[in-house]
Amino acid sequence: MLTAREVLPHGHWSGPAADHITLDHDARHRRRWVYTADHGTLFLLDLARATVLNHGDALQLSDGRLVEVLAAPEALVEVTATDPSAMIRLAWHIGNRHLPAELHPHAIRLRDDHVINAMLEGLGATVTKISAPFTPEGGAYSGGGHHHHGHDHDHDHDHHSHDHAG
Repeated sequence: MLTAREVLPHGHWSGPAADHITLDHDARHRRRWVYTADHGTLFLLDLARATVLNHGDALQLSDGRLVEVLAAPEALVEVTATDPSAMIRLAWHIGNRHLPAELHPHAIRLRDDHVINAMLEGLGATVTKISAPFTPEGGAYSGGGHHHHGHDHDHDHDHHSHDHAG
């Protein structure tokens, strides 16, 4: 089986890719996984550590060919507020729940979740459903990114304590 052990960052590779693979955010965050690219190229991703594959990156296959990574559109919401202080308050509530979030100058993008949407609307946010690629910020404790689990808290928080009440 072909293997991909190297990620070439967007802008650091050239030439036509032999194939491309369209993945949502979770599928773009892996260390080792068998993928079938969009035109049938079967390969094993086998990286030294879990890595977030970004839109436009290329995977170097063991036979020298490249597979371009494309970020798939996902069901998201764009959260906005009436003023900067309201936006900061919304960002605090989102962060307090450890939600993966993509930050923009005047909006925060999250995965579409009716419970979180209702909470944010209750706090005065405007929540607009969109379909777009999702590239959330990496986590501070993970060296730039880690696998998130929505708003389920099935991971250990012994390193800090705080109230998750609403």
